[in-house]
Amino acid sequence: MRMTGLGDVDTSIPNVARMYDYYLGGYHNFAVDREAAERILAIFPDTPAAARTNRRFLQRAVRHLAQAGVRQFLDIGTGLPTQGNVHDIADGRVVYVDNDPVAVAQARSLVDGLDRVSVALADLREPEALLCDPDVAGHLDFGEPVAILMVSILHFVPDEADPAGLIARLRDATVPGSHLVVSHLTRDGVPDAPAQQGQQVYRQSSAPIVPRTRADILRLFDGYELLDPGLVWLGDWRPDDGDAQVSHGYGGVGVKPAG
Repeated sequence: MRMTGLGDVDTSIPNVARMYDYYLGGYHNFAVDREAAERILAIFPDTPAAARTNRRFLQRAVRHLAQAGVRQFLDIGTGLPTQGNVHDIADGRVVYVDNDPVAVAQARSLVDGLDRVSVALADLREPEALLCDPDVAGHLDFGEPVAILMVSILHFVPDEADPAGLIARLRDATVPGSHLVVSHLTRDGVPDAPAQQGQQVYRQSSAPIVPRTRADILRLFDGYELLDPGLVWLGDWRPDDGDAQVSHGYGGVGVKPAG
C-alpha cells in the first residue's frame, strides 16, 4: 500500500514504528516493514499478543494517572497512531513526540482540531531541545506535574546514548508529583539464539533494538519512587481483567518525590 499526504517516505529499510503497527494489525506499513515483521514472527510468534499487552499497559497506566488527578501528559516516542491513544483516555493536555516525520504527520492528522492535544517533531536524545520545542513548551506547564510516557522507546536507545541520563535531564525539568511511565523489552528468560536472531533483524531496520535486564531497566527510574506493584512484567501491572497476557518486557510507573 501507499500512505498518502505524507510527502516522501523512505521505504528502502524497515521502520520500527511501522513494524509495530503491523504487529497490532494496523495498515500504516509497507512491504519492507511486513517482511521484517514476519521474520520476527518466525522467531517470536507471540509478538502480536505481546504488542497488545504493551498497548494495554499504556492504557492502564494513563487511566490510573488520570484518575489520580494528573492533567498533563508528554508521550515521547509515540509511533503511529492506533486505538486507545493517550488523549482518548486522559482528560487533560497531551503532547505526542516522535522523531519520525511519518508518525508526526499521522498524529497531527488524528488530533486536528483538538485544542488540548499537540504533536512535536523532536528527539528524545536531545532532551533540552525537545522541552523547548514550541509544540511542547507552548502546550504544557512545567510548573505543574507532568507525566512523561516512554512506552517501547527506550529499547531503541543504545547504551552509548545514556538512556538513564536522558531521563534524568527530563526528570530535572519537572516538579515533584510528576510521573514516569516506562515499558521496555527484555532478554530475561529468552534463549541466546532467538534473542540474537531478533536483534539481527532490527539491526537492518531504522533502529537497532537493545533489550535490557530488569536490573538495567530499574535503574532508569533513579530519582523516582515506583508505584505498586513496582517494575513487573507488563501484563502484571495492575491488570484489569483475568486474561493471561503475553509479556516481552517490563513496565512500571514512578513518581518524582517532594524534596
